[in-house]
Amino acid sequence: MSRTGFFHDERCFWHAGGNYAFTLPLGGFVQPLAAGGLPENPETKRRLKNLMEVSGLLAELDVRSAQAATRIDLERVHPAAYLEQFKQMSDAGGGELGLRTPFAKGGYEIAALSAGLAKSAVEAVVTGEMRNAYALSRPPGHHCLPDFPNGFCLLANIAIAIEAAKAAHGLGRVAVIDWDVHHGNGTEAIYYDRDDVLTISLHQEGNYPLDTGAIEDRGSGAGDGFNINLPLPAGTGHRAYLAAMEKVVLPALERFQPDLIVVACGFDASAVDPLARMLATADTFRQMTRQVMTAADWLCDGRLVLVHEGGYSEAYVPFCGHATIATLAGSEIDVPDPLLPNLDVRQPGKALDAFLMSEIDQMAALLSP
Repeated sequence: MSRTGFFHDERCFWHAGGNYAFTLPLGGFVQPLAAGGLPENPETKRRLKNLMEVSGLLAELDVRSAQAATRIDLERVHPAAYLEQFKQMSDAGGGELGLRTPFAKGGYEIAALSAGLAKSAVEAVVTGEMRNAYALSRPPGHHCLPDFPNGFCLLANIAIAIEAAKAAHGLGRVAVIDWDVHHGNGTEAIYYDRDDVLTISLHQEGNYPLDTGAIEDRGSGAGDGFNINLPLPAGTGHRAYLAAMEKVVLPALERFQPDLIVVACGFDASAVDPLARMLATADTFRQMTRQVMTAADWLCDGRLVLVHEGGYSEAYVPFCGHATIATLAGSEIDVPDPLLPNLDVRQPGKALDAFLMSEIDQMAALLSP
């Protein structure tokens, strides 16, 4: 079996567009930023790849690009009318669909390539070519509903990859764990009434979207009980994240018995992310990756794919990503976390930590079958 796969493409870093200052549309009293644009920019991803190259980690991986997802791939998840509108606007010079999802000319093709990276990573693992893989997809995908892109997400990358593998290889049960700090509302919506895909989202409560991600939202019809939301309080840090994984996520995986585990891998729960108020560190992501790898080993022969989602600290995302991918690959290459001394100080105090652990215990009780 091959080394851990790493799927990326320089063209995905060229996705751009939109007249924003942070997340605010320009106009009125909103001034342009010198750096320009949305927090979702290529540098967090490019700097992650650069750090991996400099550390030597990239040389230990099976590094590939991929073909763009085909129109047939996309139509398994997205209505033809949405894809037509997206393609026409892209060909005409770009624009914006949905909410905070701007794109430039050629944005359709770049988004399809981003989905293609996820598709190829899943296919390589499902067919046994690779034991596990990481897709550095951009633009991200977990907020995209079938006909409404939002939150920087233009196509539902993970769902497109899953449905392609189901169609081509008869893939059975899939568990999607979303530890991006924002609720994975797009993935949830796509699979809300299905029992063959378990969706689990750990997210900061009341962040984005404001009206989704409640613990009571468990799925409907055949999907009842196959959607799990863990809305974590602001200030959740390392210990509480690992406890949430241990007390809710891992037992849910054991009950579900997936044939493949996919992680929507956002790094925006870090303590220095501009779009969240959590206190995770690079080691948090390292340990969560280790937890999921152990679960994958005894549930589905190690079949595990991580697909890149959010994370908006240009300085810190590379260290979180490096810790994650080095763990995935079983690498001995270690890049020390330069912010760890500061972040250790910012971990919750005893009172808040006790509150957070109590909240997780309550959520685990509510979510138990």
